[in-house]
Formats: sequence, C-alpha cells, structure tokens
Amino acid sequence: MNTFLALGQIIVSIGLIASVLLQARGTGLSGAFGGDSAVYRSRRGVERRLWQFTIALAVLFVVFSLASYVFGPSKGV
Repeated sequence: MNTFLALGQIIVSIGLIASVLLQARGTGLSGAFGGDSAVYRSRRGVERRLWQFTIALAVLFVVFSLASYVFGPSKGV
C-alpha cells in the first residue's frame, strides 16, 4: 500500500471518529454545555458545520479506501 494513502486514511479516520463522537445522539452540541434538547429542532451554527464536516470526512475516507484498492499491489491469480 502506498505510504501516502495509508497515512491519509489514518488521519481521516481519526478525524471521522472524533467528529462522530462530538455528535452525541439526541443531545446535539448544545447539550454538552447544558442546553435543553427536549424539543426537536434543526441543526444550526456549529452543529450544522460539524454535520457537514462529518459527511465530507466520510466521503474522503471512501475515496482513500478506493484509491488504496486501485493503486495497491496487484496479486496474480
């Protein structure tokens, strides 16, 4: 496997794990700071940017995975 692809995939996966863990289910980011989340509401501000960042990291992770598969060492059959 290409060293660049492996390193990129590790960095993206760590960022993806962190961004998912910041999104506690049902509480939102404001719940971590004492905000009330009893009512359903749309994502706003930082929560929306975190959601978009998570999606971007997931897409980037898939791209790195596919690239490492395509450019990885081929095994003879």
